[in-house]
Amino acid sequence: MTTTTTLGKYRHLSRCANDDGHFIILAVDHRANLWQALQAQAAETIDEAQFGAFKQRVLSVLPRAPHITGVLTDPAYGIGTGIARGYIGGRHGLLAPVEVTDYDLPVDKRAVSFIPHWSVGHIKRVGGDGVKLLLYYHPAAPDRPDKEAIVKRLVEACAQHDIPFFLEPITYSLDPSRELSTAELRQATVAMVRTFCQMGVDVLKLHFPVNIHETTDRAAWLEACAEVDAACSVPWALLSAGVPFETFCEQARAACQAGASGVIVGRAVWNEAIARHGDEREAFIEQVVPQRMAELAAVCKAGRPWTARVQPPAVSPDWYVAYGD
Repeated sequence: MTTTTTLGKYRHLSRCANDDGHFIILAVDHRANLWQALQAQAAETIDEAQFGAFKQRVLSVLPRAPHITGVLTDPAYGIGTGIARGYIGGRHGLLAPVEVTDYDLPVDKRAVSFIPHWSVGHIKRVGGDGVKLLLYYHPAAPDRPDKEAIVKRLVEACAQHDIPFFLEPITYSLDPSRELSTAELRQATVAMVRTFCQMGVDVLKLHFPVNIHETTDRAAWLEACAEVDAACSVPWALLSAGVPFETFCEQARAACQAGASGVIVGRAVWNEAIARHGDEREAFIEQVVPQRMAELAAVCKAGRPWTARVQPPAVSPDWYVAYGD
């Protein structure tokens, strides 16, 4: 299955991937949950300057990490300073979130809240290449229509500004006393993938479709990923959900063998830096983060290029006459 897109979106997607068509994107858009984690490891209260400094230290590896194709980070502590300091340069795709997540709420109560004074238009204007929305979603949840309406509005806004929409739908158990089984997780993931592909999202950022506490069988992992891939008509990339790096590498291997176009990964790569301080933190970020991204780039070589799912736009000599109207 393939989709069509516009010339602008096609170029933006190409900026987020390597020459082989794979997304190797470093995610540093975490806010409240990262602040809490840093605070738990600090002797004194963490202030905004310290929080921003951690993010910028992670972003500072970008110029020296050739395997990283793009970065996902927030406007307040990531994008502005990252661009001004030269960390987010011209050779990296730039994805930006539009949402604020209250992690103190149960997952079924996490409604979509948008970053104040920030929009799809702002992301496009600052040179962004993609708009990301984290959405807690279950196909059988009573708030399904409301959340699908939000996705529809963002699909339309991204179309207006000719910028790709990267949707991150996170499904969850409707019974808060237990987690989803692998069978339930697969079923819910496939259902939401079909829904959002039909609605016109450009790329899906997906969780691993297996409950790894239930099974570590690699054949079962590959089968589940293949089922998700078969339901997907747009490129998809795997998120890490904070699992250990070695586990995520194996998950990414299965996902890419099944057809994923790469990874959008954060905590699995840099999480251990939170508990380190001083020179140990510096050394971990400077050495381990780029090394891990290089390892993931090698894993992702088995993946399906995003261009295999997105047809190049048809272009005539006068294509620009009506472009943008």
